Amino acid sequence: MRKSKSWVTKALIFALTAIIMAGCSGKQESGQAEAPTKSTKLVMATSADYPPYEFHDTSGGKDEIVGLDVDIAKYIAKELGLELEIKDMDFNGLLPALQANRADFVMAGMTPTEERKKSVAFTETYYEAKNTIVAKTGSHLMKMEDLSGKKVVVQLGSTQQSAVQEAAQTIKGIEVTPLNKIGDLIQELKSGRAQAAIIEDTVARGYVESSQDLEMNPISDNGENAYAIALPTDSSHVEKFNQAIKKLKESGELDKLAKKWFGK
Repeated sequence: MRKSKSWVTKALIFALTAIIMAGCSGKQESGQAEAPTKSTKLVMATSADYPPYEFHDTSGGKDEIVGLDVDIAKYIAKELGLELEIKDMDFNGLLPALQANRADFVMAGMTPTEERKKSVAFTETYYEAKNTIVAKTGSHLMKMEDLSGKKVVVQLGSTQQSAVQEAAQTIKGIEVTPLNKIGDLIQELKSGRAQAAIIEDTVARGYVESSQDLEMNPISDNGENAYAIALPTDSSHVEKFNQAIKKLKESGELDKLAKKWFGK
């Protein structure tokens, strides 16, 4: 009887082992068959409060993010044979989102400063902008020295913030207040809670032209203010993006897009 029970036990163990091995093999084969496919999408992170580079357009009955940067991004995505997806967030959160792999690249009128280059990679620049002082009409604020004793608002994390904070080290009495959105800067000016804002010229122009109580004056010391696309340091897209930007420039398409969004 002991011998018979032992034989039955061994047979059962063998059968169970065979079933388990077959199940594992099936899972392996299933896993191989369900291997993730290569992404067909490019995710762009931006701060859509920066017309005419990126902003929300609701004129067609739906909320759509449009602008120069968006058109350039669409061109690049098409060149790479990929679909474009846009994520809107605060400017100050763009590079952290890129580093956390929540986006493939950032386009938001962003300047490739040396500080930013420490954490992300940049393409070649695609546009050169100029800084301006925006203030109430009749203020006649023409240069950084004119901001002494003034409350100045800037966009948080921008090169304009860096420029004013650097100026404040040698020009006494400049009070710098960073805010998240360009619209917030304009509201501070209109309400009188701030006396000046430092904003890039093409962006400032749109606000000034639609508001009779604001004026803008270019700053002669422009500093770092060319725009490029930010990507993760290990991104395989950098050279592909550069090739697309080069083609965009050489074909004259970039000039057409600039005229579309900037007019003259």
